[in-house]
Amino acid sequence: MKKTAKASIEVHGTVVNIVTQNEGDYICLTDISRFRNPDATDDLIRNWLRNRNTVEFLGVWEQIHNPDFNPVEFDGIKMQAGLNSFALTPKQWNERTGAIGLISKANPIGVAAYQLQSKLPAELKDKLPTAKQLAQLVRGEMDGGK
Repeated sequence: MKKTAKASIEVHGTVVNIVTQNEGDYICLTDISRFRNPDATDDLIRNWLRNRNTVEFLGVWEQIHNPDFNPVEFDGIKMQAGLNSFALTPKQWNERTGAIGLISKANPIGVAAYQLQSKLPAELKDKLPTAKQLAQLVRGEMDGGK
């Protein structure tokens, strides 16, 4: 994967990097999680990936944008997601499913938030939060839910 550009935004004093790679914008989850717990960013990301809604969200994106996505492996992951015994890293997600929407590096780890919002069909866009709603959610989380 070739890194073509890097930008950043500031959210409540926290710099969040955005990397454009292979014509897609990836927002750095490590930077976002660093706000919540700077010593355990990887734990926060793994916990996010344990959530069934997260797995389903990523799976829908991959099924729309990635012809090489492995739906059989995805179904197995989806069935386990949310269980106490379930664990998943970004690297495992990519290796097991052939995913392209989540990139994993030693640092940063990012997700294709921009691509997701801009390329979803209308019937799915209505079921997902808008970019504005996601920004409000992130701000609320960063404010401790205030």
